Amino acid sequence: MRAVVYDEYGPPDVLRVEEVPVPTPGRDQVLVEVVATSVNLSDWEGLHGSPAYARFGGLRRPGRRVLGSDIAGRVKAVGSGVTRLRPGDAVYGDNLSLMGGFAQYAVAPEAALAHKPAALTFAEASTLPQAGPIAIQGTAAAGPGRRVLINGAGGGSGSFAIQLAKRAGAHVTGVDNAGKLDHMRLLGADRVLDYRTEDFTRTGPYDLILDLVAHRSVFAYRRALARGGRYLCVGGPVRTLLQILTLGTVAGLLTGRRIQVLPVRLGPKHFEPLAELCLAGTVDIHIDRTFPLDEVPRALAFHGEGQALGKVVIDVAGHAGEA
Repeated sequence: MRAVVYDEYGPPDVLRVEEVPVPTPGRDQVLVEVVATSVNLSDWEGLHGSPAYARFGGLRRPGRRVLGSDIAGRVKAVGSGVTRLRPGDAVYGDNLSLMGGFAQYAVAPEAALAHKPAALTFAEASTLPQAGPIAIQGTAAAGPGRRVLINGAGGGSGSFAIQLAKRAGAHVTGVDNAGKLDHMRLLGADRVLDYRTEDFTRTGPYDLILDLVAHRSVFAYRRALARGGRYLCVGGPVRTLLQILTLGTVAGLLTGRRIQVLPVRLGPKHFEPLAELCLAGTVDIHIDRTFPLDEVPRALAFHGEGQALGKVVIDVAGHAGEA
């Protein structure tokens, strides 16, 4: 099978297309013929091996040669312990534990996969499994009249988060680069900020901050929160995360604020609710661009440079737009 592989951490040009053996599913695993996969921050971090936690599978060299966690496709074969899925089923899920989506076939745990709704295309389904739970759990505290800020709001998770927070009745401020301001307004943001010209930590106070690109100090985040407010970050440099886990907890307790890392819960029961909202027309799926498998390096560069409005999708099989 054809796969996009890499053997060293680095920029997108370390990736190459190569013929590799089709993987074999284990007892509780499923072999998926991949139709589409979407690009996530976890792919960019895994490519570069940065932050340090991205090297969990291999300190000097990548532990897995094929990136790509969000997959949508058809079941090709199943392990002996698989009971819920069978060959031919259309499925989607977040395969973060095994990766492998930038290839014609990928092995995934049965527990990570759900049946794809017939009304969603494979491309649309591939955008939901990782970004969905982040957006849903990150905006769970949004409500009528609450002041919510989303940093990194123009990307995949942020685009869903804006819509979910607005649906909950919150006043939403979206933060991203200047090229995404109009996109955030179209999603429903009441206020938009260009992080290059405005410091969002001085524009509050906010009742809830969902930070998808954390890199500031705990004290800046505390300043941006109203008393009783909550700051949640997803990913970021290890130094920032450690500061939030330690100083953030103390500073929050002393000042009546909560400053925390969001412990994202993954799996079908955490992304299927967003799929239901999309099917109902309550939340829109925004796919900026679709790239063929051969152009995964270009897709990752486009995503990593912060240009994407919503999600970037890899059309592995050439018909990701079909349901």
